[in-house]
Amino acid sequence: MGQALPLALRIQARLSKLENVERVEIAGSLRRRKETIGDCDILAISAKPEAIMEYFVGMNEVVHVYGKGKTKTMVRLSNGIDVDLRVVPHKSFGAALNYFTGNKDHNVKLRQIAIKKGLKLSEYGIFSGKKGDKYVAGKNEEEVYKKLGLVYIEPELRENTGEIEAARSGKLPDLIGYDDLLGDLQVQSDWTDGQNSIEDLAKAAIKLGRKYIAITDHTKRLAMTHGLDEKRILKQMVEIDKLNKKFSGSTSLTTSGFKILKGTECDILKDGSLDLPDEILSKLDFVGVSIHSYFNMPREEMTKRIVRAISNPHVDIFFHPTGRLINKRDPYEIDMEEVIGVAKRTGTILEINAHPERLDLKDEYIRKANIAGIKFSINSDAHSINDLNLLHYGIAQARRGWTEKKSVINTYPIERMLRLLKH
Repeated sequence: MGQALPLALRIQARLSKLENVERVEIAGSLRRRKETIGDCDILAISAKPEAIMEYFVGMNEVVHVYGKGKTKTMVRLSNGIDVDLRVVPHKSFGAALNYFTGNKDHNVKLRQIAIKKGLKLSEYGIFSGKKGDKYVAGKNEEEVYKKLGLVYIEPELRENTGEIEAARSGKLPDLIGYDDLLGDLQVQSDWTDGQNSIEDLAKAAIKLGRKYIAITDHTKRLAMTHGLDEKRILKQMVEIDKLNKKFSGSTSLTTSGFKILKGTECDILKDGSLDLPDEILSKLDFVGVSIHSYFNMPREEMTKRIVRAISNPHVDIFFHPTGRLINKRDPYEIDMEEVIGVAKRTGTILEINAHPERLDLKDEYIRKANIAGIKFSINSDAHSINDLNLLHYGIAQARRGWTEKKSVINTYPIERMLRLLKH
């Protein structure tokens, strides 16, 4: 998704600026924000479909045209992604957007509901009558769902995992919004393997509208990242205090009230002990822990390792809990249900890591953790200023896991957020 979504958004923006183009929307698995996608689907409304198709096949990124028609064209881009563009009538746009968003099982269930109501649902709209030729609805998705007796279902939920039943009974979650995060609780600086200074990261976060960030550099176990030992992390805490004093004394409305939290991404050692002593951890505003070694431990041993770490009274959050890198490294073997249970008992926050190569936790585990009443933090895992922009991927992942705003601690103002931590 990290490669496909930015590309799709750029194409959407360019097509939207064309003359006689009324609307352009991304559909398919990308609209549902699946972590991996097959191809990209784009729908448009245009009074002159031939013109938009000519522009589409003429884009510099296009290396192959599979087929070009008046209302449908499929191309391959230079990065290997296939993109389908369809121009649909205004009165069918909502039905088409619903149909091409999917997923397949979700659509099948919607058609079954339509049949029971004596209706016909297709990509062209909802129809009634003996021949199924009397147009009823289809201009927008909201009216499609309404005609089927359902409230609108957000695209990220459309996986046939109970969302239709929840929509029918009025029990859909009030999903976290894409503008709801106030802070970012995993940011690495140039004290370790980050590219930018703490001050520059803070200024960049302020420009993005953040109210706080936590600096969470690696600890000494990760020598390759110049991880911080006890002396260096104490020095870093002094620098952060100075920067906070600087920001608090600023007359600028943008920097006033912004806070940098003194944190760490403390390494979990093989036996589940931590890379820094409790004496140091107790001095920090925020303690995150994570695993960066011995990924191939047996399931029982890895689970015990994690349980010991998150049971430490100073540990606030468990970063990228399964250690996966999508299409690069499998998650390590753990009993996630036990980890979720211990997190609930100890008040440990579980991270939803927003980096598109991680998206860790996966949506299935997020859903289970939500059912258990776990709190989350959605973080960028930024190692540069540009990485601070990644949070929307984590929000999408949270939404796929049925997460509400109230369950994410960094949607809260800093004072309330800090009260949700262990120490």
